[in-house]
Amino acid sequence: MRGSVELAAATVVTLGLALASPLGAAEAVAVNPLLQTPIDQLRPDEVRFMQQRLADWPQLQRYRDANARLPAAVPGQPRVVFFGDSITEGWGREGSAGFFPGKGWLNRGISGQTTAQMLVRFPQDVLALKPQVVVILAGTNDIAGNTGPSTQAMIEDNLHAMMELARAHGIAVVLASVLPVSEYPWMPGITPAPKVRALNTALKRYAEAKQLVYLDYYTPMANAAGGLDPQLAEDGVHPTAKGYAVMAPLAEAAVKRALQQK
Repeated sequence: MRGSVELAAATVVTLGLALASPLGAAEAVAVNPLLQTPIDQLRPDEVRFMQQRLADWPQLQRYRDANARLPAAVPGQPRVVFFGDSITEGWGREGSAGFFPGKGWLNRGISGQTTAQMLVRFPQDVLALKPQVVVILAGTNDIAGNTGPSTQAMIEDNLHAMMELARAHGIAVVLASVLPVSEYPWMPGITPAPKVRALNTALKRYAEAKQLVYLDYYTPMANAAGGLDPQLAEDGVHPTAKGYAVMAPLAEAAVKRALQQK
């Protein structure tokens, strides 16, 4: 395990990468309505949300205590971290089969996060936990514009940085495709399907070039229009228990392949 100084340095470097990529002038991007609303027109819950973001933009406090209490890894039971947004965070909630019961795998998803936020907390919520494998699922909230305008190049740069940090620390990477999206209920007017397909094409190409395990959630979950099959989700974005039942065996198989590569 590398020292805390190196982890801090990694945080600085990765934050720089997250902010370095300029917006492509010709690429249309989404902008969160909260970022365009005059402050005196925000609801109280929206004000609280913005205050929290200002106080802890990457939400480093979310898993800090849980990470500190984490026991040592059990011999013979590889530690696996699932790192993502609400799709990861919601895995295992009531109504589903649970989050891989009996395996001791760790869920480090935070609802609403973009790849830039995830990159900042990657040292704390992945590297410091010393897993054998990390499963990265991210990018859909960037397409939605949750933290402001974001191009595909910016999303890719942030994901590449996470994967290179993991590999530098001896952690095998499973790179998951972005799930299909029918619509973003909180961001009307966006047509996500072509952007999701384009990003997944790039991610698969990168995984193949770097000999990483690519986890394809998209193909078995998409409908003919490129959206999320309504039988697997209620809002066009977030899987139901049926959706997670499709994802679970795919994830387990991908983790197994990643462990075999170590």
